Amino acid sequence: MPFTITRLICYEEDIKKSRFQALAMPVENEQAVKDFLEENRDLSTTHQCWAWKIGHNVRFNDDGEPSGTAGRPILATIEGNELTNVLVLVNRWYGGIKLGTGGLVRAYGGTAGQCLLLAEKIELIEKKKVSFQCQFNEWAIFQYELNQLQIEYTEEYTAEGVRVIALVQVHQIQPLAMKIQDVTRGREQLKIIEEENDD
Repeated sequence: MPFTITRLICYEEDIKKSRFQALAMPVENEQAVKDFLEENRDLSTTHQCWAWKIGHNVRFNDDGEPSGTAGRPILATIEGNELTNVLVLVNRWYGGIKLGTGGLVRAYGGTAGQCLLLAEKIELIEKKKVSFQCQFNEWAIFQYELNQLQIEYTEEYTAEGVRVIALVQVHQIQPLAMKIQDVTRGREQLKIIEEENDD
């Protein structure tokens, strides 16, 4: 069962005069990764190495450290903790003592690992993107329902009524589909939007 973390966690330690700071963050998609890395760009660091995993997609970056000594060990700690939808950024401020490749692997992997130990883990509930249409006079009913179930959604007003795109937990799809059929008297159906995978 995949797990993710509940909120941003920060951990720091000094290793042979270099300061390492790990930031672990739950992320839903690649845009969230880009936003977080942009917000946390720090020109005072020597290296900003990171790794993330969202579902089956993974990426990592050594940011100038010898290949395989930073991003990959960070990714290994994410996977070792059975986490997904997580980004870990490890900042390093060089202190003048070279750590060697083994030392770098231990430092980056270890800092990321300590950071993730502090994180509260929650079971990741699979969500699907769905869409449906309704008429203006029906929208208030659906809006209330979506808010009650704490479902994220966006609505778009068209000439015919309201088009809704929502992110729902898998177990909510069936009841929502029934509600739509009920309120629209079978006129509208809930459609699942299939995500295209990059792989």
